[in-house]
Amino acid sequence: MRLIGHTGEQIGVISLHEALMKADEVGLDLVEIVPTSSPPVCKIMNYGKYRYDQTKREKESKKAQHQVKIKEIKLKPNIDTHDLETKIKHARDFVLKGNKVKVTCTFRGREAMHPEVGEKLIKKLCADLEDVATSEAPIKLLGRILTVVLAPSIKKKKDVKTSNPLEVSQEEPVV
Repeated sequence: MRLIGHTGEQIGVISLHEALMKADEVGLDLVEIVPTSSPPVCKIMNYGKYRYDQTKREKESKKAQHQVKIKEIKLKPNIDTHDLETKIKHARDFVLKGNKVKVTCTFRGREAMHPEVGEKLIKKLCADLEDVATSEAPIKLLGRILTVVLAPSIKKKKDVKTSNPLEVSQEEPVV
């Protein structure tokens, strides 16, 4: 096997028994790095520390990732206007945090005879969130449930510069 020392230098091609003895002398472990090569490559290292550093790196990379979650907003066709505005506000917060929002409108009893009422509600919600979200697919009626999934839109908000009436521009002379 080809052996790499604990400081990174190449020791050369030696037998397994000699490699184990060299690792024992230093007080470290013999780890097989590339088993498929000919001859296989082994390295003398502290395996416990290596595994610890590896798991630490994996945790750090997971922290940087943002997993998109699907949040759900449930509506009924006879919802009050203020309640709908509250639901729209919650949906806006979810979308701005980078989550998808599944909007469902459930029909009970005779409400199922007029799905256009629920569709009108969902279209209003989609129109109010149009600046921050786009629908992934058209509105679907599955049995007694009307659904649509909204995803955060890619458009970035442009910085709006507010002018201060007390500020004096450089171009105008002050008398």
